[in-house]
Amino acid sequence: MDFLELAQKRYSVRKFSNKKVENEKLNLILEAGRIAPTAVNNQPQRILVLNNEKDLDKLSLCTPYRFNETLALLVCYDENVSWKRTFDKKDSGGIDASIVATHMMLEAANLGIGSTWVGHFDPDSIRTTFDIPEHIIPVALLLLGYPSDEAEPHPFHTKKLDLSKTTFYGSFSNEETVHE
Repeated sequence: MDFLELAQKRYSVRKFSNKKVENEKLNLILEAGRIAPTAVNNQPQRILVLNNEKDLDKLSLCTPYRFNETLALLVCYDENVSWKRTFDKKDSGGIDASIVATHMMLEAANLGIGSTWVGHFDPDSIRTTFDIPEHIIPVALLLLGYPSDEAEPHPFHTKKLDLSKTTFYGSFSNEETVHE
């Protein structure tokens, strides 16, 4: 499958089946994250795999967004390892973790596994529930599994702004505010 076709086909699954993701496929998803680019190749990503009922049940303490997933990946970064921009000390860890999560999400789609990126979680609860050290920063929860037969994209999935509304050449001076 062509990359743009894969990216367009992928959607946030909000109803997973009970079928568990096979270890071989989990390893391919994790490998896609491992080879993702990171600033200065520091590789600050730290992935917590939650693939048993006990750990998945604990997620309910941290987020209301649960969709019968059989696998969750908590994507974090180690702030002691992440690159900091010299000009303003901007930490690239969140960006790196997001790139890693995106690679894993797209590999999952390539393997026929659905995913939902959850950013709405209580970071303090996540830290306490999963005993996460202070220097490890949670960025995203990837809920994964095989889509149920009833799963379908949200109606907004295909509503995309025209490229002319999001892309500019040389200057933003002609930018118009878009309210649709």
